[in-house]
Amino acid sequence: MSKPALRVLLPTLALLAACSDPASRSQAQSIPELAQPTRKAPTDPGSMKSSFAPVVKKTAPAIVNVASRRVVQRQQSRDPFWDFFMGGAGGTPRAQVQGSLGSGAIVRADGVIITNHHNIENMSDITVQLADRREFPATVLLDDPRSDLAVLKIDTKGERLPTIAIDDQEQLEVGDLVLAMGNPFGVGQTVTNGIVSALARTDVGAAEFGSYIQTDAAINPGNSGGPLVDMDGDLIGVNTFIISRSGSSSGVGFAIPAAVVRQVVSTALGGAHSVVRPWLGVRGQPVTGDLARSLGMTTPRGVLVSDVYPGASADKGGIKEGDVILSIDGQAVNDEGGGAFAIGTHKIGDRVPVQIRRGDREQTLTIRAEAAPETPAKDERTISGRNPFDGATVMNLSPAAAQDIGADAFAGKGVLVTKVGQGFALNAGLRPGDFVREVNGKAINTTADLAAATRGDAATWNIVIERNGQRIAARFRT
Repeated sequence: MSKPALRVLLPTLALLAACSDPASRSQAQSIPELAQPTRKAPTDPGSMKSSFAPVVKKTAPAIVNVASRRVVQRQQSRDPFWDFFMGGAGGTPRAQVQGSLGSGAIVRADGVIITNHHNIENMSDITVQLADRREFPATVLLDDPRSDLAVLKIDTKGERLPTIAIDDQEQLEVGDLVLAMGNPFGVGQTVTNGIVSALARTDVGAAEFGSYIQTDAAINPGNSGGPLVDMDGDLIGVNTFIISRSGSSSGVGFAIPAAVVRQVVSTALGGAHSVVRPWLGVRGQPVTGDLARSLGMTTPRGVLVSDVYPGASADKGGIKEGDVILSIDGQAVNDEGGGAFAIGTHKIGDRVPVQIRRGDREQTLTIRAEAAPETPAKDERTISGRNPFDGATVMNLSPAAAQDIGADAFAGKGVLVTKVGQGFALNAGLRPGDFVREVNGKAINTTADLAAATRGDAATWNIVIERNGQRIAARFRT
């Protein structure tokens, strides 16, 4: 036996000898038992070397697996040679099941769950598996594609489930320790640790509305929808995607911050089926080094306003073209996405301070958070008949409608093509995003105008559309 081992065992042997001696047994009985150490969440570099187990034990029971599926009909080829001679028309319909697996977190004890929108998108059958492997069918309370979040509900028959708290402190800093948790593929929970690498990432292009937490904690396949957890065991974000050159879980991970999660969950619990967010109503560009020098600024920061939508929150609050927006409610703004996020997480009616630079002077304006205007009414419809728009789905464009579909609210009012299905419109070359401006010499300002202009069986159709800011005229015969 090695000397280090002897040094450990000798005190134990001496204690046993003392306890076996009747004269010293009473003295030995007075020796207190060694207390088991209490394990706490790491709070400093020293205690971090201990374990993350206390945080995991607190949060793991609230982590779930989300499985969804749908059945689609596909053509099944009978024989490739037969299809060749029949012009590809052969084959019979065949049912095919498409599925998606992800993670989620229970945020209310009666079975309310937060997950990613992309985990349940276009799915009709959603099943939630709890940490104890029980399975429940789930319904969708709210699906918000703009933030890539969805709120689900399972029927617990009155049972109270373990939950994870949504962080409300918003004191996250770069360098904070975090855990990325999930329940991928229904095989059990996974936990990875890392730090917050960056905050307020708005230029990663995952969802139309987002300001992401960046982390180096590995987000395993199937972990999207699971929580990013701080050392208090609170949900500070929802893991949503990873940028990886190799396609593996190692890379740069991104999570939707708790402020957005709270907004979506509270909206769902309030009975609404969509989230109405405030809209600032400005268009601009980030202040670069060259712009900063031309504006007399010592450092490049903020967004230079190039357009203000008439009647929008910014217009009513006094923001003008040429202003530089520096921050909104104390949050630095360096691009349009950052501004949309900073105002969009507020409630309608909130009074929000906006710091701007006008000329060579900085000042603070107070704006009232308002929803994007809904005029004209959306009125989405599909055109049919013997005309170039047969099979096209169109809608009136308003700032509210543009916000819903991620279009440019400053593109101007008019009739926007949102979808092109089977029909003459597909062969005519129409594309989603086209604006319809004229039909046979008549100006088209609303979907009702287009419906009226396409009635009848004209032999020739002269149309004018606008695509990417360019007007295109075309003539068709039907």
